[in-house]
Amino acid sequence: MSTERSNKEAAVGRTQGSANSKLKYVSLAVLVVQNASLILSIRYVRTLPGDRFFSTSAVVMAEVLKVLTCVIILLVQRRLSVWSTCSHLIDSVVLQYKETLKLCVPSLIYTLQNNLQYIAISNLPAATFQVTYQLKILTTALFSVMMLRKTLSKVQWVSLLLLFLGVGIVQLQQEGNKESVASGAAQNYVVGLVAVVISCLSSGFAGVYFEKILKGSSASVWLLNVQLGVFGTTLGAAALWWNDGAAIAEHGFFFGYTSAVWCVVGNQAFGGLLVAVVVKYADNILKGFATSCSIVVSTVMSVYLFGFHVDILFMLGAGLVISAVYMYSLPVTDPSPLATSSSLSEEMTEFLPKSEEKKKGC
Repeated sequence: MSTERSNKEAAVGRTQGSANSKLKYVSLAVLVVQNASLILSIRYVRTLPGDRFFSTSAVVMAEVLKVLTCVIILLVQRRLSVWSTCSHLIDSVVLQYKETLKLCVPSLIYTLQNNLQYIAISNLPAATFQVTYQLKILTTALFSVMMLRKTLSKVQWVSLLLLFLGVGIVQLQQEGNKESVASGAAQNYVVGLVAVVISCLSSGFAGVYFEKILKGSSASVWLLNVQLGVFGTTLGAAALWWNDGAAIAEHGFFFGYTSAVWCVVGNQAFGGLLVAVVVKYADNILKGFATSCSIVVSTVMSVYLFGFHVDILFMLGAGLVISAVYMYSLPVTDPSPLATSSSLSEEMTEFLPKSEEKKKGC
């Protein structure tokens, strides 16, 4: 009897192990596709001839769709009870306003970051942006050391040095090579480079700040996104009015929107949420490997879509960055130091605070 039970338990364990293995591969595919497709699609719609949509309106629409999606999920979790869902949102967002206000700073930075990404990708080749944007790992690590007193391993410090060196080589390569595009839209490489550097700095700070203030938070992932989205929509609308208010009043909010633009907005809105759900099945090594794969995919697709020129210098720089990303994601051999993870930057910290991750792991 005991032998039969043991065999059944072993069979169940093998089935679960096989399922987890499949989920990891699915997670890898989703992370690669989302990372690469967002950058490539933004670059594509920003270099098409014809009327150009307002990037500030796209940022606002992505926030609105994200909030609506999270509200629908909360509604489903409460068995479609509109009264219960509204009461929960009012209590969490309005009555507990002190907790909500804590999210004002990261929301402001994320809104700035989203707008800067449009500026950077509009002025930089997609592959160059993808490589340079990995500087967010360096900024996240440095802010973690300064603000959270975290300790990095020697391998991680070496990987950060390789990362900086690789990005520097790519920038040197870009001095002699320019991407050819079909449109005649003016592009400024310096503006794009400044935008991506500021975006990396804001990403690192926002991720670490978000981790610091939300340790011990009991709010759900979806509720946190509603709180962030409320600020994000408000701040995005303010940026829209300040930068493009007169033009939008003349042409309309959805001026220049095509099916491709809506795909970009949907990718921004739903992509991060999807990754947040999937990432719990992926460890740091897998996430680092996914980032490396997305750089390769972006580079290959840029050659075919935008006529991007790949030479030895770019391959060397990109190779150093890919190696650095993978090295940084390796587990720390000494269990005592709390090494930071690259997942704290960009959208992961926006969706998965430490408290939530601990609960899911229990």
